[in-house]
Amino acid sequence: MTLFSKAIAHIHSLIKGLKLQQYFAFVLVGFLLLTTNANAVPANNALAAKVRERIEQTDQADRPKTTGEWNREAEATEGNPGKRLERIAKESGEAIKQFGSGYVKGAQETAGDLQRGAAQITR
Repeated sequence: MTLFSKAIAHIHSLIKGLKLQQYFAFVLVGFLLLTTNANAVPANNALAAKVRERIEQTDQADRPKTTGEWNREAEATEGNPGKRLERIAKESGEAIKQFGSGYVKGAQETAGDLQRGAAQITR
């Protein structure tokens, strides 16, 4: 009986040890993945710079684009609520105009696609 209970105790301790080892391995792999710089896609700073440059070239609006620009503008008009409201109204108008032009362009492209699709169906 003692031999049987010792064997069961030994098997039980092995099973506990295996579970502990699995958890330890899982934690170790997670720690290594989180602390190392393992990027799935390598950083391409040149591409990011080109994209930023392209955006700045195409967006000629005279309104702030970054948080820093917004903060500098707010500081410049801090004591003058009339000037601040004037700037807000001007920038809102520019934003609506830019949004509207993009919407119109998208609608025109969609209409062109629909016309080409209808022309193919009638053939």
